[in-house]
Amino acid sequence: MPEQSEADIVLVEDNPNDAEITIRSLKKHHLANKLVWLKDGVEALDYLLARNEYADRNINDLPRVIFLDLKLPKVDGTEVLAEIRKNEVTKKIPVVVLTSSKEEQDVMKTYDLGVNSYIVKPVEFENFAKAIAEVGFYWLITNTTPSS
Repeated sequence: MPEQSEADIVLVEDNPNDAEITIRSLKKHHLANKLVWLKDGVEALDYLLARNEYADRNINDLPRVIFLDLKLPKVDGTEVLAEIRKNEVTKKIPVVVLTSSKEEQDVMKTYDLGVNSYIVKPVEFENFAKAIAEVGFYWLITNTTPSS
């Protein structure tokens, strides 16, 4: 795991199998050199907002993208997204929701909160791995974000 201050990707995922597929796919395509995996909404907010166990992290060292699951323990993904968007420092970080939820209300709510992309996780391993690689390539290589 990279030092706390140098993540390009923040993966917020409580399911170890989905996290492993995501990380493996990104590594296979050389996109996961600087990845931080956080397992619940509280840990994600603590990391991103540089508080509690991550208080020593420089909040201005922003990841290039956040991959966010919606169904998280402690604090759910929509609440994490809302907090990210409320904070002046973190509000412009691209957030990609990666979730198993196809519920229209989840799609609408996350877009209302300012999500950049909403992706339903494919069930099949190969399709999931391929989707992750494509998403990673787009957000890390192709996309341009504002400089801080």
